[in-house]
Amino acid sequence: MEPISAEEHAAYQRIRASDEFVELRRSYRGFVIPMTVAFMAWYFLYVFMCMWAGDFMGQKVFGNINVALIFGLLQFVSTFAIALLYSRHSDDVLDPLSDKLKHEFDTEFNK
Repeated sequence: MEPISAEEHAAYQRIRASDEFVELRRSYRGFVIPMTVAFMAWYFLYVFMCMWAGDFMGQKVFGNINVALIFGLLQFVSTFAIALLYSRHSDDVLDPLSDKLKHEFDTEFNK
């Protein structure tokens, strides 16, 4: 891997200070942090319910399917839902900003 040149570093610093870059970081964090907190809260709710609400989690819903199994399967559903939402957010918001910044960097560096 080649070290970056002074020109590349200067171009990166200019782009990093731009409003578009600030917006890109804000949009990324605005999605990732709340989703991470929500998912972790949901996950720990499941764990704590299994530890301290065993009677409730052991209630049969139908056949041999109990509340704990449904909660466990919903962990997978929520994981895939978050991945889908992130993909859409990335396509709609993050990728256009990122592409614009990359184009600006390439244009500025390859003058």
